[in-house]
Amino acid sequence: MTKSALITGITGQDGAYLAKLLLEKGYEVHGLVARRSSDTRWRLRELGVEADIHYVDGDLADAPSVHRAVLTSRPDEVYNLGAQSFVGSSWSQPVTTGVVDALGVTHVLEAIRHSSPHTRFYQASTSEMFGLIQAERQDENTPFYPRSPYGVAKLYGHWITVNYRESFGLHASSGILFNHESPLRGIEFVTRKVTDAVARIKLGKQQELRLGNIDAKRDWGFAGDYVEAMWLMLQQPQADDYVVATGVTTTVREMCRIAFSHVGLDYHNHVVIDPAFFRPAEVEVLLGNPGKAERVLGWMPKTGLQNMLHAMVDADLQRVSKE
Repeated sequence: MTKSALITGITGQDGAYLAKLLLEKGYEVHGLVARRSSDTRWRLRELGVEADIHYVDGDLADAPSVHRAVLTSRPDEVYNLGAQSFVGSSWSQPVTTGVVDALGVTHVLEAIRHSSPHTRFYQASTSEMFGLIQAERQDENTPFYPRSPYGVAKLYGHWITVNYRESFGLHASSGILFNHESPLRGIEFVTRKVTDAVARIKLGKQQELRLGNIDAKRDWGFAGDYVEAMWLMLQQPQADDYVVATGVTTTVREMCRIAFSHVGLDYHNHVVIDPAFFRPAEVEVLLGNPGKAERVLGWMPKTGLQNMLHAMVDADLQRVSKE
């Protein structure tokens, strides 16, 4: 029989790649869509799957609409990817971030518990929960110390998933995903901000790129690889939590060097450090240990940082040249 999946946040980067993956596996895919902007489906359109999705109106902040979405889609699997996902905005929108990223998870779990307890649930947790790191490499047993309202809200979402798994026997798993990027990344995120600027500078439409702490280190992978790990978690006989990462950390500075050099430019000539982009509480280093995901799920990242950044720059060159 055809499996059914409901994806919240389906119009985001991860939602689009996951939808494509599930459709390729023969799933009937439903997507929860909050009507907040005129064109939210461009990523699905770029991947060629926009017309293959069953769209359901709803909002993670609105519990009745979430419950209705679960009843309507009758999903075998629910992937909760919807969130206020930009760390920087969480300081100026802490309440919205908490309602969507924390209570929104509870709304989905409650809908599943009452209406569809057989449904398997995936929660998109984040490496930002580690924050002020308590171990050189972070794994499933590393203590959390979030450093932003986003990280705090996501930590609630993570622990409420564990709680519903242990309290009600739901097949509920969390993927603690480290930074993952792609040509579909939002322009507000640093990787895409860099690759978009590289394209604009190369094409003479921009002169400089203003950034904050370029010595911050992150473990960057490719979103298309990471959604496969999400799917694999829900195929396991027992629900559990998994760190998904590359195990390699790179500075924002080095990421800039790779992106600019791809088009024959030197980042030193264009990057300007702007104090306005420093965070109130900085996360200096994140480095994941994906050993458990490799061992249990058989998952490993396939795409290296350099190839991913080159693809992002090339995609932005195409976009900017058409403006």
